[in-house]
Amino acid sequence: MDATEYSRNIEINVVTAYLPDQSEPDAHRFVFSYHISITNHNADSVQLLSRQWRITDGNEHVQEVEGEGVVGEKPVIEPGQTYEYTSGTVLATEVGSMQGAYRMTAADDTPFETPIPAFTLAQPNALH
Repeated sequence: MDATEYSRNIEINVVTAYLPDQSEPDAHRFVFSYHISITNHNADSVQLLSRQWRITDGNEHVQEVEGEGVVGEKPVIEPGQTYEYTSGTVLATEVGSMQGAYRMTAADDTPFETPIPAFTLAQPNALH
């Protein structure tokens, strides 16, 4: 599953994967990875300062996650450059979704938020 969003000339692309070797379906533990590419289509650099996630499982249980940076970094993304990282989440159901936002700052220190598109997390063949 993948999703793409453009906002303030920032392109966010998400590709997800189910991780069967880390999952335990009988114990209601479904592990997913998500690979995110953030491309800066602006004339000036931007810096990612923090992120906010809303993770919803198939039972409509919602988990809100906020934190500084991503994977321990607060990357500066130069014009035309792409920053990529991979992270993951654990759900109690075989299907769920995530969406959120990155808090960023422009080169002139103007803060802004870039939405992260909603994307589906699903065990293969869980969605018909």
